[in-house]
Amino acid sequence: QVQLVESGGGLVQAGDSLRLSCAFFGRTFGSYNMGWFRQAPGKERECVAAISWRDDSTDYADSVKGRFTISRDNAKNMVYLQMNSLKPEDTAKYSCAASIGTIASVMRGRGDYWGQGTQVTVSS
Repeated sequence: QVQLVESGGGLVQAGDSLRLSCAFFGRTFGSYNMGWFRQAPGKERECVAAISWRDDSTDYADSVKGRFTISRDNAKNMVYLQMNSLKPEDTAKYSCAASIGTIASVMRGRGDYWGQGTQVTVSS
């Protein structure tokens, strides 16, 4: 059984930074690739970042490259998403997901376990 709990969302202004956290409850956190997804009203869910359990390699959606950074702390069973230079178009509900699939599959949308999400709103 795996449970994921996100935190850190909020209302910020364009250009601000925010760090999201995802707590993993369950065993073998170190065996899962992790991803951060977002979904805005009326839009499809997209993966913005993923990180490998094996070597901490990462991948990002083009829309966030250079602004967002995903990281993980296997000792604390935590995954983070540091978001800098936020834009109004980053407004969405952000969720983390755990997957036994590759980070490539995570980037394509695969998640085996999902959190409930945290809202990020960026005002202009």
